Amino acid sequence: MSRWSEADIPDQTGRTVLVTGANSGLGLRTAQVLAAKGAHVIMGCRSVQRGEAARRTVQGSAEVLELDLADLGSVRSAAEQVATLDVLINNAGIMAVPYGKTVDGFERQFGTNHLGHAALTWLLLPALRQRPGARVVTVSSLMHQYGRMNFDDPNWERRSYSSSGAYSQSKLANILFARELERRASDVTSIAAHPGMTATELTNNMADAHKSSIMRIGGRISHLFSQSVEMGALPQLYAATSPEARGGEYYGPDGFRGLRGHPTKAGMTSAARDDLAASRLWDLTVKLTGITPDLP
Repeated sequence: MSRWSEADIPDQTGRTVLVTGANSGLGLRTAQVLAAKGAHVIMGCRSVQRGEAARRTVQGSAEVLELDLADLGSVRSAAEQVATLDVLINNAGIMAVPYGKTVDGFERQFGTNHLGHAALTWLLLPALRQRPGARVVTVSSLMHQYGRMNFDDPNWERRSYSSSGAYSQSKLANILFARELERRASDVTSIAAHPGMTATELTNNMADAHKSSIMRIGGRISHLFSQSVEMGALPQLYAATSPEARGGEYYGPDGFRGLRGHPTKAGMTSAARDDLAASRLWDLTVKLTGITPDLP
């Protein structure tokens, strides 16, 4: 895996890949690279208009799929439009936003980052099962290390809301879900990844959501120390395409504290390796979404 790069991606001709949040940042870069390698890319975007503008930057086969992860009705509608699929990349996310609820009444970050992606994954299992070697890549974050799963109050209804705490919980949930999917789905490979510290729109969007000039300044400073989107997308591209990527593993940059660099196997906290918590989260997700995954 030494200094793995886009040049190491195998030919993707004949494969279909769905990337959520593909209108900007890591999702767009992932879509651009995979389409250039021959894949047909389905760009899952909340805004079709922004998605179409992004699609025009993709050199290769791509289409836009309307998908709002904060609305389970939209998730169901999007999944119904996908017949066969080789790779699902659960990339989209929101970060440290003020308290709010999804269409279905969930805390926004838990509902979007975890529940929306879990529902999409489960609904797409029939499409994935039609393709040998199908993969699901779920993008987490270094912030998962600060996450704690509160199974009694996952939607922050009975405790003081922390935007960073909610984000960290959702990113921990991403890894737990990816590991439990690998354990339960024998015919689909499930892998987690993180981009390290990467210059994307997430920080700016967070500052705008809080209407905070201090956060905007902090965002500009963080961008000075961040790696490029091209580098940040490598771990999820590795997880999606490399023959060496293994189910149940977690990949991220190989540099100092996982902040930047080329893909390597990344460390997980004990909370992320908690098999009991992963199973509890799975059952809770079934209860909250009303979706029972069809597993053999």
